[in-house]
Amino acid sequence: MTALCRQGFFFYLVMRGMHSMMKRRPLLVFTVLWVIGSGAACQYDGWKLALIAVGLILLLLAVCQWVGAGRLFTICMLFSLCISGSYWKWHDAANVSDFESVLAAEESTEAIPVSAFGVISSPVEVDGDRADFQVTLQRADLIQSKHPAMQEQADPNDGMMVNTDDIVMVQVKLLDKTELEIVNRWQRGDRIQLSGEMQKPGVARNFGGFDYLQYLRTQKIHWIIKVKGSDQAVVEPPDSWKLSHVLRWNDALRDRLGSKLDQLYGGIHAGYMKGLVIGNQDDLDPDTFMEFSRLGLTHILAISGMHVAVVVGCLLFVCTTLRMTREASLTVVMWLIPVYVLLTGASPSIVRAGIMGMIGLYAARRRLLKDGLHILSVAALAMLVWNPYFLVNVSFQLSFIVTAGLMIFVPKLMPLLTFLPRWLGGTVGITVVAQLISFPLTIYYFNQVSLISVFANLILVPVISLVVLPLGMVSLLMGWVWMRGAGWLAAVTEWLNQITFRIVEWMNGSSVFMTLWPSPSLAWILCYFVVLYALLSILNKRFKDPEEGQNGSNDTEPLDGRPPWGVGADLSGVGTLLPIVSRFAGALRWRGFHRASHVIERYASGTAIALLSAALIVLLYGGYQSPSTQGAGLVQFLDVGQGDSILVTTSSGKHILIDGGGTVNFRKEKDAWKERKAPYEVGAKVVVPLLKKRGVHQLEAVIMTHGDQDHIGGLLAVLQEIPVKSVVFNGTLTESASFRKLMLSAVEQHIPVYQAGADSVWKLDGQTEVRFLSPLFPESGEVIKPLPLIKEQNHASLVFVLQMNGSRVLFTGDTDQAAERKILQHLESQVDEAQRLTAEDRIDVMKVAHHGSKTSTSAPWLNAWKPKAAVISAGVNNMYGHPHPDVVGRLERFRSIIYQTNLHGEIQMRIKDGHIETRTKLP
Repeated sequence: MTALCRQGFFFYLVMRGMHSMMKRRPLLVFTVLWVIGSGAACQYDGWKLALIAVGLILLLLAVCQWVGAGRLFTICMLFSLCISGSYWKWHDAANVSDFESVLAAEESTEAIPVSAFGVISSPVEVDGDRADFQVTLQRADLIQSKHPAMQEQADPNDGMMVNTDDIVMVQVKLLDKTELEIVNRWQRGDRIQLSGEMQKPGVARNFGGFDYLQYLRTQKIHWIIKVKGSDQAVVEPPDSWKLSHVLRWNDALRDRLGSKLDQLYGGIHAGYMKGLVIGNQDDLDPDTFMEFSRLGLTHILAISGMHVAVVVGCLLFVCTTLRMTREASLTVVMWLIPVYVLLTGASPSIVRAGIMGMIGLYAARRRLLKDGLHILSVAALAMLVWNPYFLVNVSFQLSFIVTAGLMIFVPKLMPLLTFLPRWLGGTVGITVVAQLISFPLTIYYFNQVSLISVFANLILVPVISLVVLPLGMVSLLMGWVWMRGAGWLAAVTEWLNQITFRIVEWMNGSSVFMTLWPSPSLAWILCYFVVLYALLSILNKRFKDPEEGQNGSNDTEPLDGRPPWGVGADLSGVGTLLPIVSRFAGALRWRGFHRASHVIERYASGTAIALLSAALIVLLYGGYQSPSTQGAGLVQFLDVGQGDSILVTTSSGKHILIDGGGTVNFRKEKDAWKERKAPYEVGAKVVVPLLKKRGVHQLEAVIMTHGDQDHIGGLLAVLQEIPVKSVVFNGTLTESASFRKLMLSAVEQHIPVYQAGADSVWKLDGQTEVRFLSPLFPESGEVIKPLPLIKEQNHASLVFVLQMNGSRVLFTGDTDQAAERKILQHLESQVDEAQRLTAEDRIDVMKVAHHGSKTSTSAPWLNAWKPKAAVISAGVNNMYGHPHPDVVGRLERFRSIIYQTNLHGEIQMRIKDGHIETRTKLP
């Protein structure tokens, strides 16, 4: 019912806002209803969808009746709303792998040996020791396997052949550097035979985490085939010409253009210009991309309308120089746009811009009236009919929403900028509107916004789009005929790029302007757009007509003696913006209350501006706040693979991060070629995005239990991206590079670093306290120097009890059995009765030490704490065999409820009044 009310309210607001454009822009209304129908079908199923569909249809009928829409118009809009939802469901239901009927155990993560035959259907991307590409299968032979579905449906001595046209993602692991030359020769359209293992893509293992399975499904990919070594892939060129050769030639041309840019530009400039000119971001420096991302400048590197406009302008200039007629020039450019779309990768944003450009040029050639919103509607409908999954594509959403916002909001904002010179006012208006419109989607997907993003875009976008981009294109073209001249242009371009990079780095120098936002709800996003539109509309009217509301009302009464309920009754201009207020004032005037009517009309718009401004501020304030825990504390065991990372949120809203996971790398120096351009790092890819998405504006503390890579490797990204008030560690040093970088980062950011040890107590708030139990120094009477260097960090792990809201959670790091004995002996030897370990100190939850290794979690340790529940953080199919069966057996004998991140994904515990509610991401 809540979903129905939310959808219905949004639908009513949309239809009410389109009251004046139903007859002028019916295609726009049709497209909006198509998006609403598709969106409802995307989000809901079963009886919920049926209930929402009935509600939307009734609302549509009511609104059409209210505004006096004709029968044909109403039928067309009903058709759009109903058919779009049905079309989405039909398309989604048809998106099924041919292997589903063969492999009943769909959710199994076990790999299936396979020999597959097909055609390479995407460019081959080589990064380090891995080659990734898509293959359209023709046949797959599932080899003898332990997979339960195959045991049931096939003779275990034979394979199973499946004829299919499935698209699969292929990952080839390169075993030797010489294999790079081999895979670099593979092209789209080549026939390929693969021998490897087929498995399902990984699902989201954390709440709000990236769902790779669903992402690939929107590309109609259901399986991944992993191949070890290029010799397990036999590749042959196509035996005949096919339509796919066009894409094959396009890939080759993109590679040649990229190689030419490599010749013209050096260092990070080459990768930057590839992204800017031809949309190839494979070689873009990750640090440069991150710097641009923090300032909201990544749209510059995404080929879109700006690039199409520059290309169209340049081509029209060339055609004019060649003395071509107007009609011939427009025709030539119109047919060259698809070529540019293909050359730049055909992302949703460039496809949208290309379609709009072609329609616009055709309309100009035919001297037809051009309406931007109608053209945008045609592009959206064409793309959604071609592939409904575009609706959930981030690039598609940003491209269309920002483009529509510019068309609708810029004219409303311009009267507010009349104090600026015309050329500057236009630039400021476009920049501000683009930032305002993209803001909700930016915080929904990326959870961060820089307060100086508007200024960064205002300064850099004109330079990049009007100078650097054209120079890059001209230098690329000139490079084929006059390399020296192209080099001169490239030198100028590099100089401008260097200035750009320095400005971007300077603007990112302070983190004070960076704001972190939790992902808002759909209702919040819709309310934001409605309030913003209403506010700008009224401001637009006030600035266009400063005298509005100052003149007296017209006392002329209607000739027919009826109250002026129509919009035309409004004589002061308020009615076009506040129809309800206008009609109320008209009714008062008709009944003789002229003074009251005059006061309402005089102050209505000013009051509305104040109320809408207040509503916008309240919306922003509420959207910025972290989600309320309603007086409960949260302990969130994140799934970071083979490692530990726990986020604790107290009932007062303070956040503590215990460890940050880390990717363990055993690569030797001779294997440097295997290093990828942007290596997977769990802190940047998992921990930081989750912290931002959950509204963690600041960490009260980062607790490092010890210095092993799988516990602290991800914390460097945390310190770089999230404000941290303090760092707590075990008081020992380690020789690892990760530890040194982490401590150096803390010092550079002036973050206090505290040493914790046995008997230290930290009180966070009235309901939360941390009592440290280990490490214990000195040992056996030895004298320990301050900050000793300890290579074996497990024994020195921080062990502590978190007491929160009447429950106790024991965190153990990677402590071993020897340390467990010492802790128990120390607790028993306490002179203070309050510090002794008693039966009342039973633990509610224990984080099992060392990922369930047999070297920890001894029987005496469990007997002392008697945990009601135990959490084991271990990676799926990890090479260490964690957790060890002996540890699991001991926990079961103590009747502890066992949760494992390798089985359950993220584990969240909500603690309130001594009661713990647990939920897991996976069943």
